Amino acid sequence: MELSNKIKALRAKARFTQEQLAEKLGVAPQSVSKWENSVAMPDISLLPKIAEVFGVSIDDLFDLSVEQRLNRMENRMDNESELPQDVFREYEDYLQPLLGDAAHKKRATYLTAYLYWHRMHSDAQKVKRYAKESIRSSPDEKECQWMLNMAEGHAVWDWNFANHSRAIEFYRSVLKDAPESRLTYMYLIDNLIADHRAAEAEQALERYEKLGGNPVMVCVYRAHIALARFDEKTADKIIEDMLEEFPLKDDALFEAAQYYAKKSDYAKAIGLYETAYENDARRPRFTDALYAIADIYEISGDYASAAKTYDRIIDNIRNEWGLTEDTVLKAAQKEKARLLEKVK
Repeated sequence: MELSNKIKALRAKARFTQEQLAEKLGVAPQSVSKWENSVAMPDISLLPKIAEVFGVSIDDLFDLSVEQRLNRMENRMDNESELPQDVFREYEDYLQPLLGDAAHKKRATYLTAYLYWHRMHSDAQKVKRYAKESIRSSPDEKECQWMLNMAEGHAVWDWNFANHSRAIEFYRSVLKDAPESRLTYMYLIDNLIADHRAAEAEQALERYEKLGGNPVMVCVYRAHIALARFDEKTADKIIEDMLEEFPLKDDALFEAAQYYAKKSDYAKAIGLYETAYENDARRPRFTDALYAIADIYEISGDYASAAKTYDRIIDNIRNEWGLTEDTVLKAAQKEKARLLEKVK
């Protein structure tokens, strides 16, 4: 249905005359008549008000397909750090019926998870701000420490809270239904290594390799399993052998950089991150290596170099990804400003 017919139908349903609708919108009655007769279109700035008057969303004014609506939802969440409460509820109400629709269940389930994660993430920023303020004012009191731990992913000392056994059991349950899923094996191995469950990680890695897993990741996992057994010498040798076997592969370089960063061998890590970024033939390139470099510079107290690295990140986001208003760009600009304050 065209916008002209939509406005006419909504006006009739609301039992407004053209004059009454015009008065509510602050326009001349002739304008409403022109809209309904497709002689003219309402100014884009009026769309929120028209939607409000009829008690519908802006999307409801247009004849969008389900996929178009879902795309708009995802794009808005990508581009806004926080959704207004009415928009959140609108999206939630739209997605819920689609969870039982076979044709759209997969995408709707993902976007429902994204919607709740998006709100959780935006709320976490507030938790961080107020918890840090409380901790600074009362550093010897523990009330806000656990909230900050959860919101910002801080280390947890108690093993019963820090272990990943629930994640491990979840991915094992997924593999019962999808035993050929290489990606699930990778998540399983990640969590097993994090808990130093080296023997189980080795068994999972054997299965991953038999399924045709990425040979670079097979090497990387072997090295980290060695570290989980506190055998650093063997782990180092595995990584060095991998770099000889795959000297120009960007993923091998990146994973080797991660390995050395985790060992606090920062100079070696930066060199490998830089080489991985430069050897990445994809366009646009991912910025993970640059973020890691910026973090290392900040950890080392070199705030000026960290800020300059954010210049490269911002350039990548703008000129390779073509994003000018994205929340990722705004976050990068904010980080650069924070680092420059430290330089002063």
